[in-house]
Amino acid sequence: MKSICVFCGSSYGALGDYNDAAKATGKVIAEKGMRLVYGGARVGLMGSVADAALEAGGEVIGVLPHSLKEKEIEHQGLTELHLVKSMHERKALMADLSDGFIALPGGVGTLEEIFEVWTWGQLGYHQKPCGFLNINGYYDHLIAFLDHQTQEGFTKREMRNMAQIAGAPDELIALFERYSPPSTPKWIKKDET
Repeated sequence: MKSICVFCGSSYGALGDYNDAAKATGKVIAEKGMRLVYGGARVGLMGSVADAALEAGGEVIGVLPHSLKEKEIEHQGLTELHLVKSMHERKALMADLSDGFIALPGGVGTLEEIFEVWTWGQLGYHQKPCGFLNINGYYDHLIAFLDHQTQEGFTKREMRNMAQIAGAPDELIALFERYSPPSTPKWIKKDET
């Protein structure tokens, strides 16, 4: 595993523990000799994870749409900053540059990003691990809902289990290193007439 993509908030959230987790994640990624791939901003948890990786001697690759650069939120001290035309292009490039995906605490954008790459994995478009860094139970209710969704027959158990969950970044990366993707079953059978 060479690169880890981190999705997270562009704000700090209500608890200092979230920012501490972002810093710890950036540091662990760098100390393991991996590159950090993230959204390219200098604000909130995004800035914290990037700064921590850089301070630990790591490489950090940011991917930012031009429209957000115009709002002057880009991080100017990165190893590489890719400027792209759209959010769609941003997510596709981040996915291409990464070998695994971590969701730190964040808002709707964070959820949208991790769910999209998880869906791509379920469809067999990639075989990369995805996971939630569950700091102070931040994702407890979401995890409970995902389990409920599975019990109700909308997500297959092997697809639900693709989402790794841990309370510390080194634990989550260790799960990633042992990850074995499920074979994607055919969901639609041709009519045999």
